[in-house]
Amino acid sequence: MDDPVTAALADAFPDRTVAELVGVGPSWNGGNETVGVAFADGRRAYLKVAVEGDGSRIGRERAVLDHVAARGVVPVPRVLTADPNASVPYLATAPAPGRDLLEVYETVDTDRERESLLRGVGRALAALHEERFEGHGEITGGRRETGLELDPGSWTDVLLATVERTREISTTDRLADHFTAVIDCIEENRDRLDDAPAALLHGDIAKPNAFVVDGGGGAGAERDHSRVGLLDWELAHVGDPARDLVRARDQLCNDFDSEGPERFREAVYGGYREWAGALPDGFADREPVYRVVRVLGRSGFLDQWETYLDTPREELEERIEAELEERIAAV
Repeated sequence: MDDPVTAALADAFPDRTVAELVGVGPSWNGGNETVGVAFADGRRAYLKVAVEGDGSRIGRERAVLDHVAARGVVPVPRVLTADPNASVPYLATAPAPGRDLLEVYETVDTDRERESLLRGVGRALAALHEERFEGHGEITGGRRETGLELDPGSWTDVLLATVERTREISTTDRLADHFTAVIDCIEENRDRLDDAPAALLHGDIAKPNAFVVDGGGGAGAERDHSRVGLLDWELAHVGDPARDLVRARDQLCNDFDSEGPERFREAVYGGYREWAGALPDGFADREPVYRVVRVLGRSGFLDQWETYLDTPREELEERIEAELEERIAAV
């Protein structure tokens, strides 16, 4: 029982026989580990474990999953059991009711279908953002009956807290000065940030964190990918919906320091407009600040990017230094 996953598995499913544990791929969010669980009776589950013992992200994710499921606007996995206060905190969910977005995206045949998938993500985000809160804040818990519990704060301060979380899980400090530059940029723009609307943000929209509930289309026809669900909610918070949308577009469409095809970007934004009627209020004014924040997804994880891009780290450092300077100048 020294292994955290084994200990959590025994606590979560004391009367179930496990046939196999399955890896779910790499994660850049340290502190938690997720495994697929195949039981002897043929049923399956996913188990997320706080391997370092901090159950705050487990508690946040459980509260948000219950909240989103109760509202019914975005498909989410069903919570089977969870205990953020256990000696090894854990969250167990049923398999997502659909196919992984990344898998579907890589197997479709046409850009038209890829655009359909991206529009589906845009619509899902718009549906999520429909519920507005009186103020911004960090999610500390919640109950299905009473809603989410928040530690309130200005949007600037909540955004700064997300930057600190990124610093905590970053895998290299070679460009630690980038965090200082981004924090300075946020502080200098408090006036334009703090008036932003307050909505529930997923916080990490990427292809591995979404799934597709297929519909429409028959043999030989393109399928309708209009229904997209979301999983992995541990970074959720209440903030500016524009920030969620900028991050989604970046993680879904862009490369290390290059913009993806315009038609894919417009698919994400177009899907959002289809549902909400328009992009979030003040989007154009605050988007440049959020583009600066997004650089930290490169700066803090250069060693990860290096393995994917097969490019010397020194060259990546030079490229992302130039990108940060350009984005700050555009604010």
